[in-house]
Order: sequence, then C-alpha cells, then structure tokens
Amino acid sequence: MKEEGVQNILEFGCGDGNQLSLARYPHYIGLDVSQSAIRHNKEKFRADDTKQFYLVSEFLQSHKDFSAELCLSLDVIYHLIQDEIFEEYMRNLFTHSHRFVGVYASNKDELHAPHVKHRKFSKWIEQNAREWELYRFIPNKYPFDEKNPNHTSFADFYFYKKR
Repeated sequence: MKEEGVQNILEFGCGDGNQLSLARYPHYIGLDVSQSAIRHNKEKFRADDTKQFYLVSEFLQSHKDFSAELCLSLDVIYHLIQDEIFEEYMRNLFTHSHRFVGVYASNKDELHAPHVKHRKFSKWIEQNAREWELYRFIPNKYPFDEKNPNHTSFADFYFYKKR
C-alpha cells in the first residue's frame, strides 16, 4: 500500500474487524453480508473517521460506480460454497477496483469441509478478468500443518494489478 501510494481500500468481507485493527489505511470501506458484523465494526471503530462499514447489498446498490484503488478479499473465497455466489463475489471484487486487488486465500480446487470449498480463483481471473495480471505473490510464512491447524494456514497473498 505504502509502496504504491494507495489511499482508499474497499474490503469485501470485513468480518469482525480483527485484521483491520492491525492495519493503517488512509481511507477504508468494509463490506460484509452480516448485519451484526457491520454493527460490531461501526461500534468498534466509531472514533476512527477513516473507516466506514456497509452491508454488501446496500453498498453495491447505492455505490454502483464506486471504484477503489485496492479491493481486498481476506479469508473469504474458500467460504463461498455456491458457484453463483463465488462468481458474483469475484465479479464485484475486480469490478470495483481500478488499480489493485489483494486476495488472501488458497488457490486450488478441493472440497475441504461442508463450509470450506477451496477454489482455483486464479483460473477465474485468467478467464474473466483478463485486464488483470498477477503483480505479487507472497507465500504464507506458516503453511498449513494438520498437526498445528490453529497456528498455520492454507492461504497465501496474491496481489493483482490492472494492466
């Protein structure tokens, strides 16, 4: 972010704001499907006027043409079990950015559990978002280990840049 001078971030799936509390963004908009997550974050960050939170559906309806410099997807893609929800999510993620998209996820096709479906999302990008190219790949420092699942992850960072 600092390296590229990114000033505004739009995150699809902000969740409970724990990851957000570790970051320092100049201007941040967090979206989620959970009304309780949005309420929680509005309360948690009420004193921080650099942050805003909305339900995804409300934001997309009222900000159809909004475009951020960086759209983020952190720990979301593998929770999108239904194909049509995945398609819509990916379309929104790449449509609402004009510079960068950052993804923290696994990048393989595998049904892991009833609520976890790993997806080879890079294949979707190659087929559906051809104006985007992989800009930077950052492998996880703590790759998934079945013996230590609470302190490891199957996700890596992928940053895409618009050509």
